[in-house]
Parts: sequence; structure tokens; C-alpha cells
Amino acid sequence: MTAVHALLLPVAAELYALPIGWAREVVRAPTITSLPTAPPTLLGLFNLRGEIVPILDTAALLSIGAIPIPAFAVVASSPHGPVGLATTGVPQRRLLDPPVGPSELWGTSGSYRVDDQVATLLDPSVLLTPGRLRGQQPSELAALER
Repeated sequence: MTAVHALLLPVAAELYALPIGWAREVVRAPTITSLPTAPPTLLGLFNLRGEIVPILDTAALLSIGAIPIPAFAVVASSPHGPVGLATTGVPQRRLLDPPVGPSELWGTSGSYRVDDQVATLLDPSVLLTPGRLRGQQPSELAALER
């Protein structure tokens, strides 16, 4: 496997990587309008120069916790339109060396060494499916694939 150009997304103490081809831009501390009946994966909406963009709780998408107030949003281009992925720290562009191992986490595709940490590569084609965005659990989605 070859090196991967990625945007590193800090999520609490963990580090995730979004393939750079999916990233459109980074927004610092977006002002979020919450939606009372939204699934836990959807923090709300924010206005990006007149474009309304849903912002997702990256931790909730991965079923590893929650990000109550994002420090940044990485706007990704999904097949369903732009979507913000919440982070708890400054995203950074990085060229990842070949993977050091697989990832067991749903919606991810491998582990990469980044200095003294391990970054888990997100698979947006799995992570940003309509079912997951509606709040379906990964186990429910996996059952549908069988």
C-alpha cells in the first residue's frame, strides 16, 4: 500500500485521518444551530458563507463518545453534499506512511504511525452513508449488508 495524503482530525485523545480528496476546507469554531430531534450523530447546522452545512459529531459517528462543542469543523464533500466533521483540535495536513496495521473500528480502514501516535484512517464512503447520518448504529448497518 502506498502513502496517503490526509487531514489529521483530533478527536479527544484520539487521532483520525480523512483522505485529503474528501476535505474541502476547515472552519474554526463554527456557530451551530442545534436541531432538537436530530440523531446523536448530528450536532446541528452551520452557515458557511450562505451554504447551510450539517455538522456531525465525529466521535458519535465512530461510536467512541461525543464532542459537545467542536473546536473546528472539517467540511467534507460527500455524495450527499457538504458535511462538517467535528474535531477537538486543529486539523493538520499530513502524508501518511504505509499502514502499520488494520483498524477494528467501523468506518475506518487502517492504522498509521504519526510521530508518537497512531492515526486511524476514516473511510468516508462507509462512515457518511445515509443510514449512519440518520443515526443508525454500525451493527444495524452491518446487518443490512448481509
